[in-house]
Amino acid sequence: MKNKIQINNLKDTAKKAIDSTHATASSIASYTKNKINDTQQSVVKVIDVNGNGQVDIEDFIILGLKTPGIRIQREDFLRAEFMKKFPKDTIEKAIASTPAQSGIPIEDINEIADQVIQYERNCVSGISAALGVPGGFSMVATIPTDIVQYYGYMLRAAQKLMYLYGFPEIDTNENNQKFDSETLNILILCLGAMYGVQGANAAIKALAKAFAEGVQKKMMKAALTKGTIYPIVKSISKWFGVNMTKQVFSGFFKKAIPVVGGVIGGGLTYLSFKPCCLKLKHSLEDTILSNPSHKSDHEETALVSGMILQAKN
Repeated sequence: MKNKIQINNLKDTAKKAIDSTHATASSIASYTKNKINDTQQSVVKVIDVNGNGQVDIEDFIILGLKTPGIRIQREDFLRAEFMKKFPKDTIEKAIASTPAQSGIPIEDINEIADQVIQYERNCVSGISAALGVPGGFSMVATIPTDIVQYYGYMLRAAQKLMYLYGFPEIDTNENNQKFDSETLNILILCLGAMYGVQGANAAIKALAKAFAEGVQKKMMKAALTKGTIYPIVKSISKWFGVNMTKQVFSGFFKKAIPVVGGVIGGGLTYLSFKPCCLKLKHSLEDTILSNPSHKSDHEETALVSGMILQAKN
């Protein structure tokens, strides 16, 4: 009888322990879920600089351009790169027109482009360590800084490559605390090309053709903000938005923070950066601005024709 009572007491004790464990686990799960939701809202609040309530590529471009050292002045950059090898008159012509039109061989332009990619790649790998350390909820404070820096180096590389391959100065000056929509959309196209998003290459080649043919700035802006190229920009933005939100938050409490294209952390940053830049380089080195022998395809011509037709209407 005594043994039976002891067994029953043990069962009661075990049941209470299990119930207590379940209650504790449930409480922890609920607390963790609430903390994750609070943390995600904090991230959105910090990053959402365009005020649309979402984490998107435009937020990272705006934050990136506000970071010191991210904006590249075309004239200063081209002069610094070409003065190592070319005479002053050639450099001035490259600045006034395009490097290709100034007579600078494409082999030299490609070599400088590769050096640019390697330099920015080395720089971006230096921020990996900050993202490779487990940070729990305290990681909220580092997310904007670290990921913005990553995309900042992408933007630096994009601007430099565009200038090497004949694109004019991109207006990265703030206008009443806002960046020009045309500028944002050009950079969205570049980032889209870096990640192989459909339509980005065709849009970049069409822009190059429009610049080469002297299409008015007003027409270019209309095409980028509401005309023929705008749907491509919106499609790329949507692609980035879906992937960014999903990957930033799904990997939030892992050792490294995944973003579009891979995980920023350790050697993966170094490995993933170069292929993205090379995709943009390959797109830019075969446009009418960079290659006098370039043959426009149907999609490229149709986009420019649509741009001009819309302006007439």
